[in-house]
Amino acid sequence: MRTAKGPAPLAIGDVDLADNDRFTDGALPWRMFDVLRREDPVHWQPEPAPNSGFWAVTRHADIVRVDRDPDTFTSERFTNLEEVDEDYIALRRSLLETDGMRHRAMRLILQKRFTPRAVATYEDFLRGLTARTLDAALPKGTFDFVREVSADFPINVLARMLDVPEGDTQQLIDWGNRIIGNTDPDYADVLLESAESERYRDLPFRSPASLEVFAYGRELAAARRGGRGDDLVTTLVNSSPRDGVPLSPTDFDNYFLLLVVAGNETTRHAISHSMLALIEHPEERAKLVADPSLIPGAVEECLRWASPVYHFRRTATRDVELGGKLIREGDKVVLWFASGNRDEDVFPDPYRFDVTRENIDHVTFGKGSPHFCLGNSLARLEMRIMFEELLPRLADIRLTGEVRRVRSNFVNGIKELPVTVTLA
Repeated sequence: MRTAKGPAPLAIGDVDLADNDRFTDGALPWRMFDVLRREDPVHWQPEPAPNSGFWAVTRHADIVRVDRDPDTFTSERFTNLEEVDEDYIALRRSLLETDGMRHRAMRLILQKRFTPRAVATYEDFLRGLTARTLDAALPKGTFDFVREVSADFPINVLARMLDVPEGDTQQLIDWGNRIIGNTDPDYADVLLESAESERYRDLPFRSPASLEVFAYGRELAAARRGGRGDDLVTTLVNSSPRDGVPLSPTDFDNYFLLLVVAGNETTRHAISHSMLALIEHPEERAKLVADPSLIPGAVEECLRWASPVYHFRRTATRDVELGGKLIREGDKVVLWFASGNRDEDVFPDPYRFDVTRENIDHVTFGKGSPHFCLGNSLARLEMRIMFEELLPRLADIRLTGEVRRVRSNFVNGIKELPVTVTLA
């Protein structure tokens, strides 16, 4: 098997994981992760004020250790790099920023809707939806794969699960872009690092778009309170958490916003990165066309390769040693999942995209963590069906322009993927 070259060497002094501009380059993030895993796997990263810096954890084993220990490394102090004032923590707390019994109780409200057995009931619907998406996109010949395929498909799945009109899907996409893309001037209403964002510090991601999502969710909740539907909103608004503490209006707002954002953004970017990998490695694409039974396993390699979320943050609750470094109580500890997915100690030849790779122990969804991604089974099913339906239709697919990436060190997103296809 051909061995792939790793990223070009980078001096450790050139690493800056706090600089969002460095994440618009498709190679530079991997070069930074590579040098950190090799030379300083638990690395202190300074940040511009008002933030105070963080520990960057880049090796697979350390990431798993931290992610499995919420008593020592809590999510309660928030999971992105922003340092939220005490006054705003309660206003902005979502399922992601909750630990312990409350986290388990809130997670259980919707967990049954996302089990492998539950999401399997969507297979026929997903296959029909995929065919509709591809029927609309592929005859165009030349198009933006993100807009026409990888954004269109998962948002329609989310619309079905929320039971909202198909006509609202573009609005859902727009909200996700504006909220998650809060460091990208193409997306953000107000850039996170701007002084103006202080006006919105009580909102998730400091994004004014959050207010629009809240209003939309509240209208749905009011219409469905007391109803018997099986959609996610009806389930959420009519359920009582097992810890006996009802969801407050703020809890509902933040839970609904998380569904809108997480249900769209991450799967979209995973599909986009996977398609780019298959374009750049036509020999791997040919293997899947010749033997579609490889696709379920290939999805795991795609998830490792794509790493649609670069990091999640934790906060140390006590002084603790990690990787030979003393982490102090209150320090931010940032788990770079994307780096863990290229760890040479876990993945032989990690910079080779290999659809026949076995035992793929990726950390894309977390690994044994209480915060293991709730939607992992749905994402896997969506990706499998997409490539089962798409690849047989293609005689060829190639890039026809620049691949543009989201300016973010949080979401590993592709904004534009211009392609030309030749149909089989």
